[in-house]
Amino acid sequence: MNASALISAALQTFLTMLVVMDPIGLAPLYISLAGQRPTAERRAIALKASLVAGGIILVFGLLGKPLLDHLGISLDAFRVAGGILLFLIALDMVFARGNPSREPSEEDAPDVVRPDISVFPLAIPLIAGPGTLASIMILAGGAHGRPLLLGTVFVVTAGVLLLCYLALRVSGQIARLIGTSGLHVITRVLGVLLAALAVQYVADGVRGFLG
Repeated sequence: MNASALISAALQTFLTMLVVMDPIGLAPLYISLAGQRPTAERRAIALKASLVAGGIILVFGLLGKPLLDHLGISLDAFRVAGGILLFLIALDMVFARGNPSREPSEEDAPDVVRPDISVFPLAIPLIAGPGTLASIMILAGGAHGRPLLLGTVFVVTAGVLLLCYLALRVSGQIARLIGTSGLHVITRVLGVLLAALAVQYVADGVRGFLG
């Protein structure tokens, strides 16, 4: 395989995964979910979410399409399910129901038990969402039988995932800059936007069913 084909595959993978994983968009969402948690806890959550998302993306890239076919699940059904989950999260953000960002700080309640948001909703469906998993299955499928090309797809995807992790890490500095009031405003605004994204996921899935 020549170098131009690898460069083309790497560029296609980077642009596709950058759009669907959206590292820049993750930072404000993470602020709204965990902005008032201690710094060490936020770092641990960011690392765990990135690793879990990476594992899910790897599995879906290698086995996702055969697994869904075996279970009789279409990508459109996957999109609808992801949209519903995101919509429930959006409702909590807009109405401040059970939102981790409004929980007491460590100083106010040192023994408080906070929910683990690293796997859900951060790893899936926010990082490894329906768009990400569908994209990695398509990209990996196009590299079938060509190990070097498949490796390029996964290496570039890992690079985009690293950008997501870095975006989560710097969200703490952003949270300190905007303060508690700004955090509450961002939480509700992003809740509305997340609800719209969830509806779009469902609409895309339904359109696929009807088409």
